[in-house]
Amino acid sequence: MMGNFIKTILNLFFKPDCPLCDRPAEKQLCIYCQKQILRCQFPRGSQFLGDVPVLIWGQYKGMLKQAIVTLKYNNHPEIAQPLGYWLADAWLKTPTVQNKPLLVVPIPMFPEKQKKRGFNQAELLARSFCQVTGLPLKSQGLERVRDTQAQFGLSAQQRQENLKDAFCLGKDLRRQTETHSILIVDDIYTTGATIKAAIAAFREHKIAVAGVVAIATTKSISEQ
Repeated sequence: MMGNFIKTILNLFFKPDCPLCDRPAEKQLCIYCQKQILRCQFPRGSQFLGDVPVLIWGQYKGMLKQAIVTLKYNNHPEIAQPLGYWLADAWLKTPTVQNKPLLVVPIPMFPEKQKKRGFNQAELLARSFCQVTGLPLKSQGLERVRDTQAQFGLSAQQRQENLKDAFCLGKDLRRQTETHSILIVDDIYTTGATIKAAIAAFREHKIAVAGVVAIATTKSISEQ
């Protein structure tokens, strides 16, 4: 925490370096890295149209993958802001935008894991997403009540078992009286096991999920 404070103070007097390439940067990322990340964007947004529409911004590869890894594991939460802005811009340009009232809910981390990392990357993405879209954010609309092992390396069936009963309705929605649908925000979409578990938790309380948005997917366009 102290390191982030010192970095903020220094950035007031010195132009910060890009966390991805160490070039001078006017914003969170330098122009070069922004261009490289934008090359990972899907042409018209990757959409998986099933029971619930899923909008994915780009392919988890190249500089977009590096940005997400640096955000999550190298303590650079500021990277979430431009990623969330780009995700919001793509969402506003798609037919998935609905007229019904929506509440934005990020996929939560297990509290101990979030405490160790210092932030939840999905929540940071959702926050900047809402700054652009104007949608209300419910950071604690969903709660992760069971610690789960890392999904990496697990089969689709193992992922589903790993996430069974991992989520419950969060305190932001327990006293929600108005009828709203939920828009879920996550960072990476893989098999969809995490999203299915989250949707199941909402449906237990008869809360509809209108859609899902994520900044990246490991799937290719040909797999849709």
